Amino acid sequence: ICIIAHVTAKTMPHEDAECRKGSAPNLHDPATRELSVVVPSYNEENRLPLMMDEALDYLEKRQKQDPSFTYEVIVVNDGSKDQTAKVAKEYCKKYGSDKVRVISLEKNRGKGGAVRTGVFSSRGKTILMADADGATKFADIEKVEEGLKNLQPWPEGMAISCGSRAHLEKDSIAKRSYFRTLLMYGFHFLVWFLCVKEIRDTQCGFKLLTRQAALQTFSNLHIERWAFDVELLYIAQRLKIPIAEVAVNWTEIEGSKLVPFWSWLQMGRDLLFIRLRYMTGAWKLEAKKCN
Repeated sequence: ICIIAHVTAKTMPHEDAECRKGSAPNLHDPATRELSVVVPSYNEENRLPLMMDEALDYLEKRQKQDPSFTYEVIVVNDGSKDQTAKVAKEYCKKYGSDKVRVISLEKNRGKGGAVRTGVFSSRGKTILMADADGATKFADIEKVEEGLKNLQPWPEGMAISCGSRAHLEKDSIAKRSYFRTLLMYGFHFLVWFLCVKEIRDTQCGFKLLTRQAALQTFSNLHIERWAFDVELLYIAQRLKIPIAEVAVNWTEIEGSKLVPFWSWLQMGRDLLFIRLRYMTGAWKLEAKKCN
């Protein structure tokens, strides 16, 4: 298994924004906004408007209260086959391309690949990952910001604050089938045993990173699909980046792209390979520097 993991290890994709030169925003450059919000979107024409309306309403009100607060929302259209890009571009027209940007990928890369692309094109001092379904109330950004603040002083400007649904686990179990509950516990055990021991909920898509933490973690990220969150936090722990876990409101929204059995099987394989590939040296951690 170790040999297979090592031989089949893929290098990081070269087409990301980190490799592009010119006038395009780049994570390696100094921040020019207070906050960047990265929204990975795959066939989200129906769910995206609710999330964008809520997020932009909050961000606009916050900017009116504090004119020094600047933000951008980056929607990464992950090779969608529906009208996701068209829907997102309507918000560019309404709020301006300086506040809302759309990046379209020709082929579906997976959630991790979409988030990575958006992060490398961001301009914020802090960068928030937010799901397109709006399952987490956007105003809960204040909770994860407080979690980030409580980690100060940040070593080398690095810190991560993760939204968490762990406090809702008992209620969710009551609504799930025994099979899905078994899969959930199995996944949690593999995450704890192989990769991340300190975070109870690694999969909540509401995470806030400082710019330097985003540079260090996403520069080393390889997984592009569902298990990318686990590798992200595994890298953070290996680099000794402080991590906070903060309870957030969360509501299950219909339309999930996660296929229970096959997605969990793929994630379990990815978890094993994350551990083995770093152990065998197929994947190595490299320190990056901002310009």
